[in-house]
Amino acid sequence: MKLEQEQKVDLVRIANQVRKWSYAPYSKYQVGAAVLTESGRIYDGVNIENAAYPVTICAERVAIFKAVSNGEKEFQAIAVVTKNGGMPCGSCRQVMAEFSPEMLVIIADENETIKTEKKITDLLPGAFRADSLT
Repeated sequence: MKLEQEQKVDLVRIANQVRKWSYAPYSKYQVGAAVLTESGRIYDGVNIENAAYPVTICAERVAIFKAVSNGEKEFQAIAVVTKNGGMPCGSCRQVMAEFSPEMLVIIADENETIKTEKKITDLLPGAFRADSLT
């Protein structure tokens, strides 16, 4: 399914709005995400840091895990907004690939300027997936 420009703009706007809820006292790098499911619902997420750095969680995974915990497992797109349009980390790319390898990843900055749009297969070619286990 091709996303309309208006849908992309809405996802970016939502991701940018939720950034204010980010808990980033250490890095000061606030991230917001909004994922659009195949059913048409949108789930948001923010990065949540911790003094024990390894237990920090990224906004992208928060949004996806919220959706999954509500029964959603197929995604059309995710928008990720940071101050400078930073890219998702490897862990987030792997989670995206687990559920929807053709998902569109939209990266934008705090001014809601879209910096890049790529499918997760382009961001994580050769991802480790369920069929890798057989």
